[in-house]
Amino acid sequence: MTFANAGPRDALSRRSTIRRVTAFVPPDFDVPRGLETSEFFLEPLGPQHNSQDYDAWTSSMEHIAATPGYPDGSWPRAMTLDENRADLQRHADDFLNRAGFTYTVLDPGSRDVIGCVYIYPRPDSDHDACALSWVRESHAHLDTPLWRAVSEWLETDWPFGSVEYASRA
Repeated sequence: MTFANAGPRDALSRRSTIRRVTAFVPPDFDVPRGLETSEFFLEPLGPQHNSQDYDAWTSSMEHIAATPGYPDGSWPRAMTLDENRADLQRHADDFLNRAGFTYTVLDPGSRDVIGCVYIYPRPDSDHDACALSWVRESHAHLDTPLWRAVSEWLETDWPFGSVEYASRA
């Protein structure tokens, strides 16, 4: 898998299945329902996560803005709880329509929202997809482990030949 800002040792030559179909992922691809590690687990993001998601990112806006991959300053930005719910619904609709895949990152013990992972197409790029992730400031120590786990997951369980995902290591 090729990652933006990754060194040459991180590049793998694997043929993409993406460019042969018009959809973001092939119609017969079984989209993963999540990822589980001992430190966190991912599940599809939806409006049911609204309160916890809102608390996670609004309490960590400066931290998220400083996270690799968020250089343009367009997000995070102030919004109401209702606007956040609408945003979560848009992400859930994208997931259902296979247009993009957003996962909430949850603490395995408390089930608290501690971050988010976004996987979306990158149409004007040499990459098949773009991945972004963040963790709340109180869980900053999980940023690199999340990046590593998601990077491996994208390489082994997804049909992408190359993904832009800002390096943490």
